[in-house]
Amino acid sequence: MSLPEVVTVGEAMVLLYSADGSTPLRKVRQLTMDVGGADSNFAIGMTRLGFSAGWVSRVGAGPLGEFVVQTIADEGVDVSRVASDQDHPTGVYFKYHDGDEETRVIYYRSASAASYLRPEDLDPGYFAKARLLHLNGMTCALGESCERTVREALRLAKKVGAVASLDLNLRLQLWNVDAARRAILPLLPQATVLFGTEDEFRILFDRPSLPDALRAASRLGPETVVAKCGERGAAALVSGTLISHGGFSPPDFVDSVGAGDGFNAGFMASLLRGLTPGEALRFANLIGAAAVAVPGDFQGYPSWSQLEELASTWPEKAATVG
Repeated sequence: MSLPEVVTVGEAMVLLYSADGSTPLRKVRQLTMDVGGADSNFAIGMTRLGFSAGWVSRVGAGPLGEFVVQTIADEGVDVSRVASDQDHPTGVYFKYHDGDEETRVIYYRSASAASYLRPEDLDPGYFAKARLLHLNGMTCALGESCERTVREALRLAKKVGAVASLDLNLRLQLWNVDAARRAILPLLPQATVLFGTEDEFRILFDRPSLPDALRAASRLGPETVVAKCGERGAAALVSGTLISHGGFSPPDFVDSVGAGDGFNAGFMASLLRGLTPGEALRFANLIGAAAVAVPGDFQGYPSWSQLEELASTWPEKAATVG
């Protein structure tokens, strides 16, 4: 594979879930094994939308790490810069429902191979053709070396003139708000586009009003700040102007995990194709809706032609955010 247009850096894990989403996990006797992770999900979303993408990470040596790498490679993502770690395992997580629609997650990722990512794992030459670097704030929660790796990736992207997008992805199971602020806020001057959920923006920037939280984030550097608001749609502050777009109603709701990563891919792919931020919000909302309609993190992500077909068939809601 030639050097990718899109580079992502971060952890991917083995995913275990029950095909019967209604059975409590304590009663499940058979699980499906798959792969998930914010950065690899994003890379897969971008490949499905027509861009070449590469994922940089570490996995444990052995069959679980091999499974993760092969699954992502099978989706067309370049995995040539994924290191095999002899001393640390591949992370694992479970997704389940407990009698309602809320998707719950249990992580087993402490001291995982990816938590030992270091700046030396980044090959500067790998960024030579990059148009976009995508990262997520949660990577910084995995350890000090991961935080340094994120900063180095941003430096390499800036050096080649690539756009940098960053998803807050707070994951407060892994750290507290103060630690997240200390790690993430210094990254924002290097980010062109910043993503997060409406709750993440309110929490991280300590603003009850979503528009005020977006403005506070924008003042730290990003040109575009995007809030994901679930089925209600999304809002964005673009060079000081607030815009919003309503969500879409998929025929089924199965699993929300991975929808935000698909949203991010839809938004960035739209911008790279030359669409307006308003059009990008619309297509991003569509991918998020498509993702929740099937099990697995990325299985519902559409191609560009499928995306245009969904846009003409799925009901679109009025914008209620912003």
